[in-house]
Amino acid sequence: MYTEDVIAMILAGGEGKRLDILSEKRAKPAVPFGGKYRIIDFCLSNCVHSEIYCIGVLTQYNPRSLNDHIRTGKAWDLDRVKGGIFLLQPYISDVLTNWYRGTADAIYQNLNFIHDKDPELVLILSGDHIYKMDYRVLIEFHRKNRADLTISVIEVPWEEAHRFGILNVGEDGRVVDFEEKPAHPRSNLASMGIYVFNREVLEEEVRQESQREGTSFDFGKDVIPRMIGNRRVFAFCFQGYWKDVGTLDAYWEANMELLKSDPPIDLYEEKWPIYTPLEDRPPVKLGREAVVENSVLGSGTIVNGRVVNSILFNGVYVSEEAEIKDSVVMDDVVIENKAFLDRVIVDKMVVIGQEAFIGYGEDFTPNRKFPQMLQSGLTVIGKNTRIPPRTIVGRNCRIGADLGWEAFPSAFIPSGESLENRG
Repeated sequence: MYTEDVIAMILAGGEGKRLDILSEKRAKPAVPFGGKYRIIDFCLSNCVHSEIYCIGVLTQYNPRSLNDHIRTGKAWDLDRVKGGIFLLQPYISDVLTNWYRGTADAIYQNLNFIHDKDPELVLILSGDHIYKMDYRVLIEFHRKNRADLTISVIEVPWEEAHRFGILNVGEDGRVVDFEEKPAHPRSNLASMGIYVFNREVLEEEVRQESQREGTSFDFGKDVIPRMIGNRRVFAFCFQGYWKDVGTLDAYWEANMELLKSDPPIDLYEEKWPIYTPLEDRPPVKLGREAVVENSVLGSGTIVNGRVVNSILFNGVYVSEEAEIKDSVVMDDVVIENKAFLDRVIVDKMVVIGQEAFIGYGEDFTPNRKFPQMLQSGLTVIGKNTRIPPRTIVGRNCRIGADLGWEAFPSAFIPSGESLENRG
């Protein structure tokens, strides 16, 4: 199989600041998604379905959760003697090494790993996107065009194009221009952060980048623009579903899209399942008064109240007369009696006290500290926090991690406000 000459390098060390509290204690690729998975499960599953079995995962920021999740790679059939999965963290030694300064520098610091595996091609992936893709089609396109670099692209709405790296492409598919997050984009072909490099070209480019002054060591900002015109750089147009879940709104929307009658990405597809480590949890249990409408329930979840249009992860407990609506609730959260959640993202191991109301009212004042991050009505609650009984929390609120009852100054948190752990 021709993918034996391909290794994948997954960039998974980003801090993910736009996911705010959700990535405060974990790398962005380790953020839970879809009631069962982590975000990185998607590109890992794509790799093994594409018969790519040698994968390096480049970690840096808060790697523990990600490392615990991947472990030996058994869930993806990557616990192999030949090939397998390798967790590559920055380290200090007697040679020139340091923290990864950017995506290109992360690859540069792992050139020895790439050289030891001796591939023909290197597939570089972002570990924080939701999609299904057969990389073999991309690799075939790359080889057919005798490309030095192939960038996978997708059409995005024009009003969103300024958020992405945007490519202009000639009739033959060759890239003629690349702009990283342009204020006035001239195209709506967005880079997906998926690259196929000829190995020798990649080594040469990142070595040169490491010697340049004033660089950000980034593929999109630095390496790719310099390659255009000097190398054979082509764009591969992807036609499927792809979602950058790098913001709270995008993360919430991607979860809600799973609840559509015809979801844009099918997690129940037998031919292309998304793999993730199994948890030894009991089945879902619904109480006598339980009502569940258009929702996903993780293993071990117990529902005695009402759940509507929501994603509940493993081990969530919903008490009598509690209601959850249009929300994402992560593992082992407890929703006590008569509590109400409306358009809320709740991180793991939170307790919502009885008769608390989270996402209250019609006041959509943007968050005062982070107005660009929380302005659509979402309220987010950090890991391990305890919401006191009968507390009312408005919209666009940011409730930090590890907060106890004593952190709440009153029983009413108005829309747009934030609470943080000051310890």
